[in-house]
Formats: sequence, structure tokens, C-alpha cells
Amino acid sequence: MYASIPALVERMRRELTRLGGEDARRYFLATYLRTTLAVAGEIERGGFGDGAWLRRCDLVFAQLYLDALDAEAAGAAVPAPWRIAFDAARERPDLPPVRHVLLGMNAHINYDLPQALVAVIAPEEFDDPARMAARERDHTHVDTVLLAQVGAEDDRMRASTRVSALDRMLGPLNRAATRRLLAESRAKVWHNTAVLDRARREGAQQYDTVLADLEGRCAARLTELTAPGQVLLRLARHGFGVRLEPRAQ
Repeated sequence: MYASIPALVERMRRELTRLGGEDARRYFLATYLRTTLAVAGEIERGGFGDGAWLRRCDLVFAQLYLDALDAEAAGAAVPAPWRIAFDAARERPDLPPVRHVLLGMNAHINYDLPQALVAVIAPEEFDDPARMAARERDHTHVDTVLLAQVGAEDDRMRASTRVSALDRMLGPLNRAATRRLLAESRAKVWHNTAVLDRARREGAQQYDTVLADLEGRCAARLTELTAPGQVLLRLARHGFGVRLEPRAQ
């Protein structure tokens, strides 16, 4: 794990250079870099109740994505959600840039984020309602930072590629759907993190079983994103994110 957000940002910039201008994975990475800088700015501004915790969570979260990139470069196994996103970048680079960003967002938020959160919230914290309420407030405040980025990111995508008349007409609806995607997915992530915490208390085997379930659900959601048509609007009808079934106490 990187020791600081500046070190993480430098690694992201090196990755963008390594990927080059023809690799469709750069669309998500460039967006992720800008949102990382936005969250770092909010930490420095004192916008989070526990900035040190949020910084640690951000670093653990990013490492999961970078691990997937490293595994892909080494020809090693990659988690199924990232496998779908990376394959789409390689096999279908002509997809609209926003589609590649959505693939990366879904893999990273739905699959990686619950793992990052359970890594930085100890079991005893889960048992402390006041501590968990504070953690959830900071988790939710990240949504505010991300939602503020949606319009600017959409403008960048539209400026960097040809946009059809239909896409221009649907622009406001797509932005609204993206905002809903972020808020709804991250709310489900908080639920899934609690399910992962209960699983880890039952032992490594149970944790692996629940994580495999999460991986499969996330992969299925990414498969939907590779289908033709107005993906955001279709997902808006079906709901965003994935939700693990809570285990009986």
C-alpha cells in the first residue's frame, strides 16, 4: 500500500503514461485520478470527521485496483469484474469512453470498495454504534465529493469523442443516472461491508465464500454494461450496485 496520497497519485500518473493514448483502460484511470485528487482536497480541507481514516481507506481502495492492473500486466489471474472491464478495453476500444468509465466504476466500487472498508474497520468498531455512525458519515460524505465531479467528467467525455445527437439529447438523463449509480451503489457497499465483516468472524473459508459470491454478482452486473444500447438508462430501471444477502445471526 502506498504511504501517502501524493505517492498514489504519482503511481497513477505513471500508469497513464504506460497505458498510452490507445489503451481504453485510460478512460477510467484518468477519471479515477481526478476523483482521487478531489477526495484528497476534501481531506486537506477538513471536510471529513476522521481524515486520517478516510486517507487510509482511500489508499487501501486504490491498491486493489492497482493490484488488478499489475496482475493483468503480468498475465496473472484477475478478479472477474476487472477481467470483464479489461477485456472490454482490449476487445472493444471503440465503445464510448463513458462505457469504459462505467465498467471501471462498477468493478471498483461494487467489488473493491467493500473489501477496502472491511480492511480498515476492525470487528470491534463494527460493534460500536457510535464509531460506525461516524464511519458511515465519512463514507457518505465521499458521495458528495464524487457527485460534484459528475458534470465535469461528462463534459470531458463529450469533448474528447464524437457524440451522437441521441447522446446529446440524453445527456441530462445520463448525468442523473450516473449520480444515482454512485449514491445507490455506495449505499449497497456499506451493507455488503457489514456482511463481509460477519463472514470474516466465521473464519477465512467463510469470508472467501462470501467474497466469491460478491465477485460473481459484480461480474454479472458488468456483463450488463457490455450489452448494446443506452446502458445507464437500462441500469436505472433495474437498480445500481449489488447487494449480498445478509447471513443469519
